[in-house]
Amino acid sequence: MIYRRRTGPLHSARAAAGCAYCLALGIAALIVSDPVVLGAVVLAVLAAGHAAGVGREVRRAAAFALPAMVAIALINALVTRNGLTVILRLGDLPLLGHTDVTLEATAYGAILGLRCGALILCGVLYTTAVDPDEVLRLFRRVSYRSALSATLATRMVPILIRDSRRLADAQRCRPGPPPSRLALMRAGTSGMLDRALDVAAALEVRGYGVARRPGRGDRNRTHRPRAPLSRHDLAFGASAVAVVVIAALAHWVPLAPFSAYPSLYAPAGPEALATSAALFVCALAPFLDRRGL
Repeated sequence: MIYRRRTGPLHSARAAAGCAYCLALGIAALIVSDPVVLGAVVLAVLAAGHAAGVGREVRRAAAFALPAMVAIALINALVTRNGLTVILRLGDLPLLGHTDVTLEATAYGAILGLRCGALILCGVLYTTAVDPDEVLRLFRRVSYRSALSATLATRMVPILIRDSRRLADAQRCRPGPPPSRLALMRAGTSGMLDRALDVAAALEVRGYGVARRPGRGDRNRTHRPRAPLSRHDLAFGASAVAVVVIAALAHWVPLAPFSAYPSLYAPAGPEALATSAALFVCALAPFLDRRGL
């Protein structure tokens, strides 16, 4: 799951707008607790990935996140003692003691798992739809060395994946049992570290990372003017603001009241449905403008 340049509104927007959009969806997933609204956030991320042309990667991430979501729900149901409605009595269990599974703990565990899945999907959408080089240019003005280090780190991850695949293919050609993933990871990591040392030595020879004093030529150096904001930048920026505002209103007003403890209260009334619809529409509205792509 790496970034590839594609034709779409999110890929055409600036890195700052793309980061704000993905961050807004992640903030909405963290703020909202109502299951209906949280489900709308998950559906919005899935639909945004499909509209951005990275639906396959997002679906693969969803399949990868599903076991983690189930595990979080089960762990919360087993270890949490809050709640009034007992649905399962397990008696005395090792390490856990007397365990009674409650409806409230199970429901809240499902919400925590859904929230975890939404955050994973937001991270995958950011990774596959936002240009990492443009993101590093944003941080270059803050610290040039940090941007250079982050650039090297992000470039080494695909190299590690390719080296591991080559090692696995080479091992399959040899007789005997196939190597373990730990052995492949150890060999690939050692090769990547050696390559990183070579790259660092080459950069040191070329003078990267050395503090440079401003000279006379810097005053006469012309700076390239920054391009104006495009309609996609404005659209995704406005969408990010709208998503965060709707999520904040749903949490603090609250438009969609929800409480798990001590008794489960999750009404799926018109307020929750309207909030979910508004959040979903605001998240996908920037993808409707595909002129000139």
